[in-house]
Amino acid sequence: MSEHRWKTAVAAILVAGGLVTGAAAQETIKIGVIQPLTGAASASGNYVANGARIAADEINAKGGVLGKKLELVVEDNKSNPTEAAAVAEKLIVRDKVPVLMGAWGSSFTLAVMPKLMEYKVPMLVETSSSGKITTSGNPYIFRISPPSSVEASAFAPTVDKLGIKKVDFLVVNNDWGRGAADDFGKMFKSKGIEVGLVETMDQAMQDMSAQLAKIKGSDADTLIVTTAVEQLTLVFKQMAALGMHRRVITTGGSQNPDQLIEQAGAAVNGTMHLAFFAPWVPEATPFPDATKSFIAEWKKRGLPFAGVTESFRGHDGIRTIAAAIDKAGKAEPEAIREAFWQVTVDGLNGRIKFTKAGPAGQESGQSIPNVYLIRIEGGKVVLPQI
Repeated sequence: MSEHRWKTAVAAILVAGGLVTGAAAQETIKIGVIQPLTGAASASGNYVANGARIAADEINAKGGVLGKKLELVVEDNKSNPTEAAAVAEKLIVRDKVPVLMGAWGSSFTLAVMPKLMEYKVPMLVETSSSGKITTSGNPYIFRISPPSSVEASAFAPTVDKLGIKKVDFLVVNNDWGRGAADDFGKMFKSKGIEVGLVETMDQAMQDMSAQLAKIKGSDADTLIVTTAVEQLTLVFKQMAALGMHRRVITTGGSQNPDQLIEQAGAAVNGTMHLAFFAPWVPEATPFPDATKSFIAEWKKRGLPFAGVTESFRGHDGIRTIAAAIDKAGKAEPEAIREAFWQVTVDGLNGRIKFTKAGPAGQESGQSIPNVYLIRIEGGKVVLPQI
């Protein structure tokens, strides 16, 4: 074979290979998933990712969406906002995903949001609760978790029954924690409840004794804590070591009560937590059969029950994205964005339907989930009668 004919043949093989690769790439519908798989929030991020995988497997077992299987492209934001923005761009530009789910923490999600605007790709927000996410004028954001203001409003009717007179705050020093202190603080003040100390702790901090010592000296009857389960475990252990005894209520739905019981033991007895899913009492959830089915699959995969209170977010998120793709009739970013406004999904935490939030013409989507107040008593989770 002459050199010219050999080069022509090689070129033809390369072109054919490219066509095969391109065809293979189009056989699935990609969904980008951004979670903290390592770093300070890794436990929660992995739970969410596994919940997403269960949803994708269930959908694919039934034939997928638009005749194609879903393919989750999962990236680790390493519990870091800069990394979150970088992997979002990678998913959009290199992997060419038409839609994203992420990015767990509010700071991570806020860092990703400019990339959504730049590339015009929608993202379903499954966990983040900062008010800025849906009020900053980003029409590519659709959130199924409640902002802190909604969580505070849902908790407001219960506050009167608890007899709270004065509250202190201990929150993680990021958009999530500071936002929770602000929104819950406003709610308490509107009810004539005094707000005392507002102490912050860096996300990676492991010794909170200085903040807790200040709070111990306060005359507040209630302490509101907002942080991820890893740090929350340390807070409760250190409170016990300091002999602190007062009502504690955690916010944000990311506390994994079962994990707290396992890792902090008796130190968490009597604590109360605002949660967005109640797997301990399936009959109390909006769709009990779906809850039982999800828990059964979670256990079947050998995953810890403690993770169910986070994993449902990923499951509901992927199912909502799949519904939007199906409604759009094609896996294209703008079509999916428009379809989000039209879908209604029966999620594990209730009916998911987006209403407009933010400035006119640039609204984000916000769905309103259920909020539960649970208590840990004798090493078990109960729904208190208040």
